[in-house]
Amino acid sequence: MSEIPAHPAHSVRPSVLSDEAALGELDRSTWSTLHAVSPRPQAPYPPFFDDSHRPPDFLVAEARDAAGEVRLAGYTRLVPPTPLACNAHVRQIQGLAVADWARGRGIARGLLRAAMTLARNQGANRMTLRVLGHNTPARALYASEEFVVEGVLPGEFFLGGRYVDDVLMGRSLAP
Repeated sequence: MSEIPAHPAHSVRPSVLSDEAALGELDRSTWSTLHAVSPRPQAPYPPFFDDSHRPPDFLVAEARDAAGEVRLAGYTRLVPPTPLACNAHVRQIQGLAVADWARGRGIARGLLRAAMTLARNQGANRMTLRVLGHNTPARALYASEEFVVEGVLPGEFFLGGRYVDDVLMGRSLAP
């Protein structure tokens, strides 16, 4: 893998198996109907990694917390959207989370840019994602990185007492 672009306030690296506990905790602590369609996680918690969610599928961001300790600050999952050879040129973001203590520090943007770099290095020329229609901050981030709305599934999910659109976004990875 080529070098992931550096950022002065945080670093991004591929996930490793020893990240599992921190990733599980981050995933549970950031759960919200703003971005999650699955129910709130309940104990006993399943493993974060499994056959479909392997460490190589994730990039993690690390940053210093208020005490100056380097901690896992966020993650994104980047995978082919299907196992089909005719779709191998596409990578899809399937999850992006940033710890509350690390918000506003460019970590989500850093993870997104690192994912685009990794996808290009893997030979992809297109990236897609799905975002809930009411997740205005995420939609703004994606739009600022040249993702465009390519489709909308109106009222696809019923979350928090209301129907929410599923917004499909994508962009070219060509230079």
